[in-house]
Amino acid sequence: MSALIVVRLETATGHVNFLARFSYDGGDPYVVQAEFLDGANVLARWHFDRQMLAEGLHRPVGEGDVAFRPAKGSGRDELRIDLVGASADREDNAVVFVDARALRGFLDETYAVIAAGEEFLDLDKLLDEFLAR
Repeated sequence: MSALIVVRLETATGHVNFLARFSYDGGDPYVVQAEFLDGANVLARWHFDRQMLAEGLHRPVGEGDVAFRPAKGSGRDELRIDLVGASADREDNAVVFVDARALRGFLDETYAVIAAGEEFLDLDKLLDEFLAR
């Protein structure tokens, strides 16, 4: 399942709106994938912890490469996502804002697939697949 949501990237000179595709697959129940798009081109792909995304709508969570926290923008609730890139000079860092209502709707759909606390990852199967390579 997936949803296209308009997101806002903050830049030094203002902001840029673009689409992000948030995807969820019950086969990897802890992960939400976000693809940031420019037309058909994927600009960046990140994997987020579903629980952290949900918690970030209500309180600051995360550290290191990714952090989430609630924010207000243009009179609406948003989720602020801080992304830290690989370079030491912070040029790869980004701040993205997502409409909280749209993201909450997407997350509600993921919980209809697999409820919170019902996630299961078959580690034996995963290890077998890994060792078969």
